[in-house]
Amino acid sequence: MIRINLLPHRAAKRALRKREFNLILIGTVIGVAALWYVGKLYLDERIASQQRRNDLLVAENKKLTEQIDEIKKLKDQTAALLARKQVVETLQVNRSASVKLLDQLVRQLPDGVYLKAVKQNGQKINLIGLAQSNARVSTLMRNLESSPYLQNAELVEIKAVNDKNQQRTNEFSLNISLKGIEAPAKAGPTPATAATPAAPSSREKVMQAITK
Repeated sequence: MIRINLLPHRAAKRALRKREFNLILIGTVIGVAALWYVGKLYLDERIASQQRRNDLLVAENKKLTEQIDEIKKLKDQTAALLARKQVVETLQVNRSASVKLLDQLVRQLPDGVYLKAVKQNGQKINLIGLAQSNARVSTLMRNLESSPYLQNAELVEIKAVNDKNQQRTNEFSLNISLKGIEAPAKAGPTPATAATPAAPSSREKVMQAITK
């Protein structure tokens, strides 16, 4: 009877399987390492790309902030220029109004009336002066009412005083208002108004009392 020893063959197969297992294990480890490395490179690239986007957004936001600040500065400068322009226009209008006022006062001032002070507060003007008689003050008020730039002449006070030469004179104070630069057109009286005389106003009553 022949006996065959199979132990070396089994040992050889066992060793072969062990080598194959080791190779598969090493291959698996290498594959996992490669996948991890590739995944790490991919994630790093994504992170770097997102960081570049963030940096771009930050830079653009900074530019927008600078542009907004510049726009605010331009708006402030524009507002300041408009305010200066308004001030200059107001000064020009006031200067023109002052010239018109002085010109009208010179034109409408009758003989025997002298102004001591002229005070202006907006559209309101107060005149203080001396007159030789009450009739002179009445004439002054009528002249002021007929002016295309002045209106609403109202007598505040009139009293008898002594001047520097100890002569009897009348000191008066009256208020007037400025009109617009252009004189408004005056419409002619209608037949009804022309036929019916209007009742005297309070100003006319004052003038009549002064004249009397």
